[in-house]
Amino acid sequence: MSKYKIILFDLDGTLSDPKEGITKSVQYAMENLGVEVPEIHELECFIGPPLQVSFAEHYDFDELKTQRAIDFYRERFKEKGMFENKLYPNIPSLLKTLKENGFTLVVATSKPTVFAEQILKYFTIDQFFDLIAGSNLDGTRTSKAEIIQYILDVYHEYEAGNFIMIGDRKHDMIGAHHTGIDSIGVTYGYGSFEEISQSKPTYMVSNVDEIKDVLVGCRVKL
Repeated sequence: MSKYKIILFDLDGTLSDPKEGITKSVQYAMENLGVEVPEIHELECFIGPPLQVSFAEHYDFDELKTQRAIDFYRERFKEKGMFENKLYPNIPSLLKTLKENGFTLVVATSKPTVFAEQILKYFTIDQFFDLIAGSNLDGTRTSKAEIIQYILDVYHEYEAGNFIMIGDRKHDMIGAHHTGIDSIGVTYGYGSFEEISQSKPTYMVSNVDEIKDVLVGCRVKL
């Protein structure tokens, strides 16, 4: 039987493909700031990391401009962007199988909790999750390490070895390393094979079905 009890899922790029909604909302923010609007494919880097990090890193925005960009982004995202989104194939059946096998499922996302809750409800997969842990709208608890630590504190009766983080970007693996838990790096999302492998996940998978193999099968660690 698996030693894992609590399964942490990243949302964007792991449970669902949010490319259209996120990139169009970033474009909207840039338009409102009078900044040249990049092509959608150039904005995939915004999928996964906290917006505070992405706007500062990729456009060298200072703190004030970053917050203005986030405000414009959320203006469009709340209205339509969060629903310009689609589940990856076999996600509902994976979640159902994991619940039937006794796992506790948690969402661990840098997206604000309030948005994550609405997206999961939109896809009608919210019933599979015991906890949805994201960032706060005031810009706090945005790093994946902080979010994972919050979840560990909620389930304090379990050992670190009972948790595993599943995600598609290096931030998910780094957060897992910092909090002392195992991880599964998925390569079907928005992190490249190189990004995932260099961040040293416990396991690597290329599709949703392989996640099930790790958790209820007999897949060995890397």
